[in-house]
Amino acid sequence: MACRITELVLDVHDPELERLLAAGARPVDIGQTGDESWHVLADPEGNEFCLPRRRVAPV
Repeated sequence: MACRITELVLDVHDPELERLLAAGARPVDIGQTGDESWHVLADPEGNEFCLPRRRVAPV
């Protein structure tokens, strides 16, 4: 099995994402490109889930 090390960049200005990370969620890399409209996270037990990214209104 190959091991892959990646760096995930998260929008930590999203209050819900900050709350989940503080509660023990962790980012999970399932092959995202970074262009997705969601974050992939895992809870402390390892259950994966998606969180929609915060949308910013156009200027």
